[in-house]
This record gives sequence, C-alpha cells and structure tokens, in this order.
Amino acid sequence: MKKVLSVILAAVMAFSVVTMFAACSKDSKTVDTAQSDLAYIQDKGTLVIGITLFAPMDYYADENETELTGFEVEFGKAVCEKLGVTPQFQVISWEAKENELNSKNIDCIWNGLTITQERLDTMSISTPYMANKQIVCVKAENVEKYSTPGSLKGLTVVAEKESAGEEVATTDPFFEGANYTAVDTMAKAMMEVKSGTAEAAVIDYVTGIGSLGEGTDFADLAIVESVSFADEQYGIAFRKDSDVTAEVNKAIEELAKDGTLQKIADKYKLGDQLLVK
Repeated sequence: MKKVLSVILAAVMAFSVVTMFAACSKDSKTVDTAQSDLAYIQDKGTLVIGITLFAPMDYYADENETELTGFEVEFGKAVCEKLGVTPQFQVISWEAKENELNSKNIDCIWNGLTITQERLDTMSISTPYMANKQIVCVKAENVEKYSTPGSLKGLTVVAEKESAGEEVATTDPFFEGANYTAVDTMAKAMMEVKSGTAEAAVIDYVTGIGSLGEGTDFADLAIVESVSFADEQYGIAFRKDSDVTAEVNKAIEELAKDGTLQKIADKYKLGDQLLVK
C-alpha cells in the first residue's frame, strides 16, 4: 500500500512541477510581450497614428474626404514601410491625446507635436525632426493694428486647446488683457478670425505656411511678422519607455540620409524647417 501511495505522490509532484514551469513560461512570455511595444505593433501589423487635420501636415486632398495627404502622412507611410507595418491614421481630440495613447487606442501622436519637458516626462519622444514656432494670425488689414504688446487688450484671441499656441496666448505679455477662448483645432481658430468672431489666433508657423495666403481658404489672413515667440521642435510621441521610438529614430535617419525626407518636406514647402538632413 505504501508503495502505491509513493507512486501516486511522485506522479502528483511531477505533474505540479511541469504545470508550474509551463505557467512560469507562459507568464514570462506575457510579460515580455507587454513590455515590448514594438512586438505588440508588429504582431498586429499596424501602427495607429493619432492626428488632427491641418494643412500642410494632415489633410484631405478632395472634397469627399477620401484621400488623406500631407507631410506627416507621407512621412508616416515612409517610416512604417521601414518598420514593416501598415500605417493607420486616426483623427483624435488633441486635448485627449495622451489618454488615447496610454489606452492603446493609438500607438503614437504624430501631428506637429511640440517637444516640452512635461511631455518628455510622460511620453517617449523621437528625434526632433522639424523646427516650428508660434505665430499670431489676424486679418491682413489688421497686421499693423495688432503688432504691439497690449494691442489686443479687451479683444478675443483663440488657440487650439492644450496646444503650444494656448500656452503662448495665456502666458505671453503680448496678449496681456486679451480675452482668451480655446477651440478644438487650429483650423477652427483661423476660421474664427476669418469670420470676425475673434481678432487673432495663435497657431503653428508650419500651419501658416500651408494654410494662409493666396490660393488658400484663408487668403484674407496674414501673419503678424513683427511678433516673435520662442522656437520649438516637433517630435513623434510614443508610450513612456516604448522600444518603438529607437526603431523609428533609425528609420528617420535612413530616410534623411537617402534624401526621401527632404523630398517630402520640399513638396509641402517645409524644406527649410527640416531638422534632420
């Protein structure tokens, strides 16, 4: 009887050990996959890119809104080809961008994202690839009128919520006494000025290149050239400690070296703003 019990006990112990090792192996694999953002993206075969719509970065080339184009779109496609994944562009609320990223509704924020220390603390950001600055946009006939600090006192100034433009509009002495209102997008900010519901908008210089002047929807708007704000740099934001960032940086370097990135930038009149060459 003792012999039989010994055999049974040995079998149970052996089964337990095998089960334990199998579980550990499974758990280890799960942890590794969870820690590797790159493995997660390559496994699903897509890089979901969070964007907002503004020229010349991300916009529709046709009235039916079926063909998305722009510098960021072509740049994103070129990088994804290097990574061996398919880009999937998803319009998001700029205000909710970090929540979208951390919840994995998107895999990166690739939409003229200004690099700040605050963002570096909470996200992994790529090599800076484009120079930018904030500008004041007004009706062309008002450029001289609103060219000095305090000239917008008591008047309405708009900017995209949670943007670098909002930071400037609410903190820079130039806008002292102005009535600030947040809007959903930079396109809407410019529309507010065009319609006369706001006297000025604070937008990206890069946006101004693609959206203002002759042949655009905002031909009657202009930049207040005499106003100067701090220089900025664009980067691509990934989840904190993501291993995708290093791979994207390699792809950017390759695209810069073979001239592809310069060609794309020149196409959208952004060649002079490019930081990686």
